[in-house]
Amino acid sequence: MKQSGSVRQLSRHEELGLTDEQVIDMYAKMLTARRFDERNLLLQRAGKIIFHVSGIGQEPAQVAAAYAMNREIDYFLPYYRDYAFVLTVGMTPRELMLSVFAKAEDPNSGGRQMPGHFGSKRLRIVTGSSPVTTQVPHAVGFALAAKMKKKDFVSFVTFGEGSSNQGDFHEGLNFAGVHKLPVIFMCENNQYAISTPVHKQLGGNVYERAIGYGFPGVRVDGNDPLEVYRVVKEARERAAAGEGPTLIEAMMYRLSQHSTSDNDLVYRTKEEVEEHRGKDGVPRFKQYLVDCGIWDEERDAGLNKEIRAIIDDATEYGDKAPFPAPEDILLHVYAGDDTAEGGR
Repeated sequence: MKQSGSVRQLSRHEELGLTDEQVIDMYAKMLTARRFDERNLLLQRAGKIIFHVSGIGQEPAQVAAAYAMNREIDYFLPYYRDYAFVLTVGMTPRELMLSVFAKAEDPNSGGRQMPGHFGSKRLRIVTGSSPVTTQVPHAVGFALAAKMKKKDFVSFVTFGEGSSNQGDFHEGLNFAGVHKLPVIFMCENNQYAISTPVHKQLGGNVYERAIGYGFPGVRVDGNDPLEVYRVVKEARERAAAGEGPTLIEAMMYRLSQHSTSDNDLVYRTKEEVEEHRGKDGVPRFKQYLVDCGIWDEERDAGLNKEIRAIIDDATEYGDKAPFPAPEDILLHVYAGDDTAEGGR
């Protein structure tokens, strides 16, 4: 909060209805996701895990969006970079590490899927699949169920800008627009569809595509979590009031390579990456908290130490957990096969 003479001025987050404790927690979630991501890059390079898809640079928008949703009733269909999002809605670093190490206890898929394919019945995170954009029509289906059953929940789905060129995207948006469904589409435009830069992907802007389907489209700075929070919160209020869907294009930059199988310097320069690193929303948000007088370097050092211990614990837990038994491949293939015998 700031003082102007005798008149107290509200900080940006207070104007949005967020408390000091909430924005500090938002920063902690961003930092936890960043450290989790960095650890996985190291684990893959060390040969401890097979594969990792990074979300570095996209955490501020993900955390802010999760905060703007109703985490008690809404349904979430994240895409494979959304570590910060799923951590914010309730997944734990241990759960994510179990997935990374492909262990039997992995709550996402029992060690069957690649990392980043999230799923949690407890948290209403709908299981995703590897082909991109399939989650968009699924989110529309959940929103249709909400409308048909007169439920209060809203569905929220994320995807990259490359996904906005897929047929699933257009079919989903058209159906949602026709039926005014309570769904929020958020494009995390990180400027690259693997190696294809955005100027070779899109002839226009993703958010403008909403116009053709009869509902609002909004572009927002994805490095500014408070602005993302405002936009997603307004979209949720519209959806809950029966006013239909919203398409949000959050502009950001993928600071890491597409995946650990990718050499990003084949298609972009170090100078380009460093330029965008200077716009990284995580340190920017930390500075915002400092400027508000609610954070300092001592507390930041303590938080980093705490997060390091959490990630260390999750890494050790995931590494030591047992792999699925070979016969477990027969589980969950047919309805009712709760045991390996039932799948034979």
